[in-house]
This record gives sequence, structure tokens and C-alpha cells, in this order.
Amino acid sequence: MSRNYKIRDQSKLHFISFATINWIDVFTQPAYKDIVVDSLNYSIKHKGLEVYAWCIMSNHVHLIIGSQTENQSHIIRDLKKHTSKTIVKAIVDNPQESRKEWMLWMFERAGKLNTNNQTFQFWQQHNQPIELNSNFLMDQKLAYIHNNPVEAGFVYEPKDYPYSSAIDYSGGKGMVEIILIN
Repeated sequence: MSRNYKIRDQSKLHFISFATINWIDVFTQPAYKDIVVDSLNYSIKHKGLEVYAWCIMSNHVHLIIGSQTENQSHIIRDLKKHTSKTIVKAIVDNPQESRKEWMLWMFERAGKLNTNNQTFQFWQQHNQPIELNSNFLMDQKLAYIHNNPVEAGFVYEPKDYPYSSAIDYSGGKGMVEIILIN
């Protein structure tokens, strides 16, 4: 992985994004998004991940994360590894998935081109971490994450998108155990 994509200062919060290979719209079905949600909650409970904001779009994920105890890069590496295997299996096992053969072919083709993979590649290699070292940057990324579903035309109000922390910031309770940014 390029040095430009590594989290250097583990004591800081980071905005990260990771996308499916070729920006394939995998997350059009709730079952696939739920795998990411479950993995985030597992990483929070068992791996020391702190999630301050999150959003799952049709082909990518945005997070504001931190950790007081573990290496953030390692947590995200493990999360991406687990979700890639679990989502590919869910696609294979889903008789309702109309794009199954095409998606699996794309994941396999990408996997063959990357020596880091055994069979499939689901996620792009990088996470594009941005250290959030100012209140301006923190507010900017938080707004960006929560407005992403509105900009994509999924909802009219950020709090109405269930696969995001916007509901938590509106006084409700979302699917992922987050820490609110004050």
C-alpha cells in the first residue's frame, strides 16, 4: 500500500473512504449493506474501532474513525478483508441476484490482476485517509458524509437515510454504535 494511503498519527481522527473495484454498485440490496454494518459494530465491540460518522453508498463507504487502543489501518484492513469475503459469499448464495455472474466475473478478474489476492478482489486497495486536524475539516467531512445520500437522490433529508449516522446526529438511534462529535 502506498505511504500516501497509510494512517500515520493513530491519535487523530481520520476520514476514510473505500470503494468497490470498478465502482460496482453492490450495495443496492440491504443484505450487503447489513454485512458492513455488522462488521463495523463487531470492530467497535471487539477491535477498538471508534466510529464518529459513517455512510454506505451504492459502491463505497465513508467513515470518520479513531481508536485509542489499536492501529486504525489494521482494523480497516481486517474489516475490508472480512466484508469482502462475506459479501462475495452472500452474492454467490443469493438466488435473487440478477447480476451475480457479472459481479463475480469482475471480482475474479480484478483478483487475478492483483497478487495480494487469492481469488477475488472486492474493495479497491486504498482507503484515502485524511487526518482531521481542524474543526473546519471535521465539520466539512461530517457534512459531506451525511449529505452524500441527499446528493445521490436517495433521500431528501440526511436523517432519513438508514445506512448513515445522520440519524444519530438528529437525535435518533442509528444502526452503528457511534461516538457523537460535539
